Amino acid sequence: MNTLALLTVALLFGGMVLYSFGFAAALFTTLPPEQAGSTLRRVFPHFYLFVMVTSAVGAALLWASNPLSAYLLAAISITTLPTRQVLMPAINAATDAGNKQRFKRLHGLSVVVTLAHIALAAVVLARFV
Repeated sequence: MNTLALLTVALLFGGMVLYSFGFAAALFTTLPPEQAGSTLRRVFPHFYLFVMVTSAVGAALLWASNPLSAYLLAAISITTLPTRQVLMPAINAATDAGNKQRFKRLHGLSVVVTLAHIALAAVVLARFV
């Protein structure tokens, strides 16, 4: 069970880092801005779903053996829901309305949330050592 938990948390951490720093950046360097933005808009709900499910599975796998790590993963899962259902649509609405200031503020918040999730997943990974 511990090995499966470790692999699940590693998948979560790696997936979040790759998506945030690799995939999203690559889109904007290889596609025109409008197409890159449109593609990200379609993919982000799947990314957030991946984060919610993977962190919840990790939490369930660790609940009995490592309650603190399980709690941290559960926190990632729970806080991803409003990010996906509230923050992401607000970012899209700001983009659609051409409200650049609101977009920057909301996008900045989403970046902070994602970086916090990556940091929490890193803490959980480090606790396996």
